[in-house]
Amino acid sequence: MTQKPPALGLATLAVHAGEHRDPSGALDAPIVMSSAFAFESADLAAGAFRGENEAYIYGRWANPTVEHLEQKLAALEQGGAAVATASGMAAISGALLSLLRAGDHLVAPRSMYGESARLLRERLPRLGIETTFVDDPSPASYEAAIRPTTRVLYAESPANPMLAVTDLAAIGALARSRGLVSVADNTFATPYCQNPLALGVDLVVHSMTKALGGHGDAIGGCVVGPVGLLDAVRDTVVKGFGGVLSPFNAWLVARGIATFALRQREACASASAIARWLASHPAVARVHYPGLASHPGHAIAARQMRAFGALVAFELEGGLDAARDVVDRVELVSHAVSLGDTRSLITHPASTTASTMPADDRRRAGIGDGLLRLSVGIEDADDLLRDLAHALPA
Repeated sequence: MTQKPPALGLATLAVHAGEHRDPSGALDAPIVMSSAFAFESADLAAGAFRGENEAYIYGRWANPTVEHLEQKLAALEQGGAAVATASGMAAISGALLSLLRAGDHLVAPRSMYGESARLLRERLPRLGIETTFVDDPSPASYEAAIRPTTRVLYAESPANPMLAVTDLAAIGALARSRGLVSVADNTFATPYCQNPLALGVDLVVHSMTKALGGHGDAIGGCVVGPVGLLDAVRDTVVKGFGGVLSPFNAWLVARGIATFALRQREACASASAIARWLASHPAVARVHYPGLASHPGHAIAARQMRAFGALVAFELEGGLDAARDVVDRVELVSHAVSLGDTRSLITHPASTTASTMPADDRRRAGIGDGLLRLSVGIEDADDLLRDLAHALPA
């Protein structure tokens, strides 16, 4: 399935989507911090609670600043609607809990964000929801894992931290053929690189804390998809569980999105250059980057992605000791567990983001002690290369 380009370019949408001129004439959407909203009449209030009008009721249900952000997100991901949440994990858990009930089953990749895996491995089973983790995120593996009770096919592409690539069009088609719902975490790729909805996936989730916000100063998440599914997500995670995004954080993320396309263009270009340089370094055993021809998912990535992302994972010949030395020796690159920031960040997944995974799961996912994950920021690529050259073993 080929992706249809939006009517406006991504950089234009990042600036203008969801924008409405404020009555004051202010160009930027105001931050509406009120927790409750006044009604002009008793009839208007009663109608609002019956869903007969769009009057604002209470800050947990809806807020003008948050809605402005949601409209921007829906445009970027080419979806019918978006729901902003308090964090990426609120988006993931809210999307899944809106779709699943006790006795249901889902299929997901073994190599994925550690806390997402923990949700599926530890938390959902308490509610009677089971997960089958597939070592190979191929359509055939997903299909083989489907049971009569399966309701959701879940994907990350590229996946955290190994950057495995999943054929999202094939997963979406498989889900439709079986009457299931497909959900894709697009945090690593971002809408700059791919739009899973345009590839046939039903719901997209993001940690907006990462590249969408882009400045490391706001926690947030979102779910994007068709209005019908999004109504259930909003009712579950925002109204029901209270995973509401604060208006101030919504404003921060919307502000960050204005420069999103520019930041990603720079970061993706630098990541590609760094991946090629690492692939030729004698201290590096293997580089995981979808833009390299050596990546097992390169052909799929070239088909479904417009760019290959700003994340690079690489394994060191010296294993754990070498990896620890690198994170201690970098100077320009910051040692931190997040990603998608303006600054470049490096982390050791086995001892940080993937540390909650059982050792056997980490092994089967390929997350070894010598693996490092680099999130490339918007610094000059030559400066980042010099910093890495200084930190890596000679």
